[in-house]
Amino acid sequence: MASLFSLGVFVAIVLVVASSGAVFKPGPWYQRLDKPGWTPPNWAFPTVWSLLYVMIAIAGWRVYETAGLVATPFVAYGAQLLLNAAWSALFFGLKRPGLAFADVLALWLAVAINALTFYPIDAVAGLLMIPYLAWVTAAACLNFAVWRRNPQAFRAAAANG
Repeated sequence: MASLFSLGVFVAIVLVVASSGAVFKPGPWYQRLDKPGWTPPNWAFPTVWSLLYVMIAIAGWRVYETAGLVATPFVAYGAQLLLNAAWSALFFGLKRPGLAFADVLALWLAVAINALTFYPIDAVAGLLMIPYLAWVTAAACLNFAVWRRNPQAFRAAAANG
């Protein structure tokens, strides 16, 4: 029973992080931006993120169940969750792609460290973080490409507050 409760806690934490994407949505402004041809279709984002959030919660739970709240892995876990939640606010909320890009680079590093620190404790948990790292890599490339392709859109958004 305690194990199910701790799984529920991890799911709840990840749901709070995921809510950032629900609060700060792309909307019409994002739809009008010039995006590279390799941009995933709109339906892919919520689909992929939903699966990744399940994997992130399970990975954290598995490590917790194996080793408790060991400092280094859970510092990285907490950091990547905070950076993840911040990205939507920076990119879609504030329309600050430069800050969002810095955030996603830090997120990539935190996820990589998280995977590396989880793996020795629970190999499955470490491996569950790899698709997340791959998606964050793609997200960083897309963030950068959209930022560079639309300088006028971001200047106008910043000027309009």
